[in-house]
Amino acid sequence: MLNIVIFGAPGCGKGTQSELIVGKYHLYHISTGSVLRTEMEKQTELGKSAKEQIEKGHLVSDDLMIKMLADILESNTNEKGFIFDGFPRTIAQGEALDRLLRSKNESITAVLNLDVEEEILIKRLLKRGEAQSRCDDTPETISKRLEVYKAQTEPLIAYYKKQGKLFTIKGDKLVEDVSENIRETLDRLIYQSK
Repeated sequence: MLNIVIFGAPGCGKGTQSELIVGKYHLYHISTGSVLRTEMEKQTELGKSAKEQIEKGHLVSDDLMIKMLADILESNTNEKGFIFDGFPRTIAQGEALDRLLRSKNESITAVLNLDVEEEILIKRLLKRGEAQSRCDDTPETISKRLEVYKAQTEPLIAYYKKQGKLFTIKGDKLVEDVSENIRETLDRLIYQSK
């Protein structure tokens, strides 16, 4: 099974590249952001508490995220693999995801770190906020989200590097160029595992 974590700061292109990876490798795309936005639109209890936390620039609780992921993995057992988009966001979540996958005799194959300069990230997020009317893409929230990313999420780079699973891809190029670099990395990993 091919299990990929796509990783990087808000606005680095995780969603776009995830869709391209799904198309090429036929993986099940788990976008925690999309799942949470759906819950918020439906105004479920999960959605209400998630919206409150997100609007303050905070991350959704680990327990809630792991339960949601466990449910998705359990109901999609015939997949060729999964791409985790927007998760994990903390070391604790990374450890919890490793435990969850181990319980199913699986593991993360690769972590794709999309590296983009902060100035470019801010421009992308502001543009996306205007185009999609997203409540989490305002200047104040973007600033807070980037601070949270640096403090809580960036340490995952060292966590996955230590496991030998981290692959950094320059994410500030054209979508097609970034996608090609990702394909080369994944194809090499698949070839080596045969």
